[in-house]
Amino acid sequence: MNKKIFITLMFLSIILGCAREEIVAGDDNQNGALVKTFNRQTTGSSANDLLSANTFNSMIIELVYVEGFEPTQTAVDNLISFLNDRTFKPNGITVEKREIPSPGNETYTIEEIADIERAERKNYNTSNRIAVWAFFVDGKSASDTNNSVVLGTAYWNTSFVIYENTIKNLSNSTFEPRRDLLETTVITHEFGHLLGLTNLGSPLQSEHEDSEHPKHCDVDTCLMYWSSETGDGVSNLISMESAPELDAQCIADLQANGGK
Repeated sequence: MNKKIFITLMFLSIILGCAREEIVAGDDNQNGALVKTFNRQTTGSSANDLLSANTFNSMIIELVYVEGFEPTQTAVDNLISFLNDRTFKPNGITVEKREIPSPGNETYTIEEIADIERAERKNYNTSNRIAVWAFFVDGKSASDTNNSVVLGTAYWNTSFVIYENTIKNLSNSTFEPRRDLLETTVITHEFGHLLGLTNLGSPLQSEHEDSEHPKHCDVDTCLMYWSSETGDGVSNLISMESAPELDAQCIADLQANGGK
């Protein structure tokens, strides 16, 4: 490509209408209740619930993708490994994959993504299982510009979207990273925001938030470092065999908030 592409891994907190969301009870076979409002809170607010077994001893990831835009199994496996390394879920972490037809948009606002979740999501928190929604969409972000593109956004406490079409366009070609490597980096980065990184719900145990790039780590080799969001950062993946990992300070934040 003849221009530098700046990749933005965004996190947003969608709070409009949260206090007025309908509360729907349902049978989860464990005498629990499905309460949708609990899964529509600010990003990072469920960090302890995701990390620890204090309230939820298992996790389900509802992975929904638009037809033709399923993520690689390698990236899904890498996400589970990442979570097993950092969270306490003694009853396990499961992934439930499902395909849906294209909503028909070329671009998606985060509000439109949230509306799709409202219509399509089936799994919500129950008495002892926390649920996460992961959506892989066929269009691009409405926030894209001529010089920057969005690859993923964590927008509620248990929700994130991956712009899989954009990832496809930036991977698996000459001078581009492998698709599974780019997917893994974006997915785990976004999940890192759900886990409260950096200073987004898992309190800092040391000063390592980048003052110029809030909610990101200032260690340049960390998964949560801001350069993961630039064209240079993506280019660095070309020579890597695996995705960046969390640095010791981010791990310490997770451990102090109930994680491993």
